[in-house]
Amino acid sequence: MKTIKLFNQSTPAPFVVLGVIEFLLLVAAVYLATWLRFSHFLEGESYTDEAIREIVGPLYPKALLFASVLFLSMMAMGLYSARNMVLGAVGVHLRLVVSHLVGFVAFVFLAYLVPSLFLGRGLMLTSVALALLFVIASRHVFVSLIKSNQLNRKVLVYGAGDNAARIERMMPQLEKTGVTISGFVAADDTPPRTGALTVINPGCSLADYVRNQAIDQVVIALDDRRGALPIDDLVECRLQGIEVVDLPTFFENNAAKVRLDLMPPSWLIFSSGFERGALTDTVKRGIDLLASLLLVAVSWPFMLLVAIAIKLEDGLDAPVIYRQVRVGKEGRPFEIYKFRSMRVDAEKEQKPQWAQSNDPRITRVGSVIRLLRLDELPQLLNVLKGDMSFVGPRPERPEFVELLSAKIPYYNERHRVKPGVTGWAQLNYPYGASDRDSMEKLQFDLYYTKNHSLMLDIVILLQTVEIVLFGKGAR
Repeated sequence: MKTIKLFNQSTPAPFVVLGVIEFLLLVAAVYLATWLRFSHFLEGESYTDEAIREIVGPLYPKALLFASVLFLSMMAMGLYSARNMVLGAVGVHLRLVVSHLVGFVAFVFLAYLVPSLFLGRGLMLTSVALALLFVIASRHVFVSLIKSNQLNRKVLVYGAGDNAARIERMMPQLEKTGVTISGFVAADDTPPRTGALTVINPGCSLADYVRNQAIDQVVIALDDRRGALPIDDLVECRLQGIEVVDLPTFFENNAAKVRLDLMPPSWLIFSSGFERGALTDTVKRGIDLLASLLLVAVSWPFMLLVAIAIKLEDGLDAPVIYRQVRVGKEGRPFEIYKFRSMRVDAEKEQKPQWAQSNDPRITRVGSVIRLLRLDELPQLLNVLKGDMSFVGPRPERPEFVELLSAKIPYYNERHRVKPGVTGWAQLNYPYGASDRDSMEKLQFDLYYTKNHSLMLDIVILLQTVEIVLFGKGAR
């Protein structure tokens, strides 16, 4: 199967199909639960909308809302993310159970606000139970199809040198996300660097081989393209509807990051993305303001408890809020607010330091609020002030920016958008505390900068729930 462009992201078609099927299953769960719950009241009447409407009212809008809430909850748990295919059965089932519990609570809350949406306790519990069973069954079928390669996208790599070897090292991850590498074509004089069993000789033209083997995508991974590309064959492939992509685009689509070591300046110039729009920025700012005010209204009791806990541990004179200069959009400095989670003298030598695993500078209260991400709550004030957005690259200190900009190419490009409380890098990479970590996170930040949209922001916000609930990346 091919990929589908959703929210400026290339999404594997099997995951799109899975999402559609599971949404329909969630709707079906409500109808089946209704039949099981009330069929004995019908006394031989046919199971029609009219008969059910007399008992529970209009069912269709309630079923759609129920399915939408549970679907968003599963998305928030990362259950439609290819990166979570490596979790295994236990990890997936745990997230399914949590997502359905969260969805149930959210639906009850909505029904409390709008009583006409209420399904009834028994009907609602039965619907959630059936929905969970249906989704677990669909996941088992989906995983079986992925393992049998029946849904997989077949990819042929044109090249067998060092660049092709980068794809070969990624094969275990690709296979879990529905991509099968059919082989590597040794196309130039470069000695093969890939496994001997995967280097193939088509024995015919590239276009004929691709057609005969039902290849979905051809990836150009030559170490040296000069004079080595079979232009006529590649044109024929494109005219047959087969995708032809270069190596940076392949990694962008499948690893959800921009590989700095593979990215020539020409790729930045001619590839799509990096779009700006006044309307998009205005809508995003409006969402930031509305969401910040709502979160402040909901979270102020937790912020009060955190402030009291910090005072109890460190004394009444100890500061609660930690202020620090960070670099914002277009390189403008601003002061970020966080609940203080380290000792007051954490940087007594006045030298910026990365936070480390089991950092001794972190207080007891600090370790808890970092794990629960409560230390980030004061950043809502930064969002209200306009220094930050909810979604964007995490802002760094000027000292680190100066150091990393000198070492890492394109580092300052992450400042093309507002920094965020959460971001694409936080979803895909653990807490960074080194130059290497900064480069890895930059590749995800560049992906966000290149492909950002309002819908991608919503996806990131939903999946941030998974990060908070399961404590990923906390340090």
